[in-house]
Amino acid sequence: MEVETLFSVVVGLGLSAACGFRIFLPLLVMSVASVAGHLTLSSGFEWIGTYPALLAFAVATVLEIAGYYIPWVDNFLDVAGAPAAVIAGTVAMASSVTDASPFLRWSLAIIAGGGIAATFHATTGMVRAASSIKTAGLGNFILATAEAVGASAFSILAVVLPLVGLAIIAIFLCIAFFPGRALLRRLRSKSRSGGFSES
Repeated sequence: MEVETLFSVVVGLGLSAACGFRIFLPLLVMSVASVAGHLTLSSGFEWIGTYPALLAFAVATVLEIAGYYIPWVDNFLDVAGAPAAVIAGTVAMASSVTDASPFLRWSLAIIAGGGIAATFHATTGMVRAASSIKTAGLGNFILATAEAVGASAFSILAVVLPLVGLAIIAIFLCIAFFPGRALLRRLRSKSRSGGFSES
């Protein structure tokens, strides 16, 4: 695999991870970067770098971010958005990987792009579920803000400093995997015992 292709894979990983936080914001960043000439899209995905697509992604991003600030609606968006996040992550990877065969591009897109988007989305969904139970959804605006900032940061880093973005993704996955398993066990234990008690 050529260096340029490897570099585009790193870009795709960062954008796919961002799709796990927010579905449309990474696509908006891709569109802006492509229109500005800072991102080369793979063949068949040039439509992402058009002004109509940019406008559509901008509107969808505003609506999605606003929806996450409404208690309990955010949980619905998490559930409904799970398959959409996987699709967005797949598209982000497929459209980023250049100079690769269609088989390699779509294999990376489905396995790496969709997989990392699903992982990030599941992690934030688990945290949101805990927050909803403990605060009746009222504390979720803090999480919504953190997710929006995370999606923005990952998306921009993926385009501007992709290697730095990849390093942060690795750190995030390590943090999410080990404490995340403990949190999941605690959630299951509390649900079986009748709910959360304030610590």
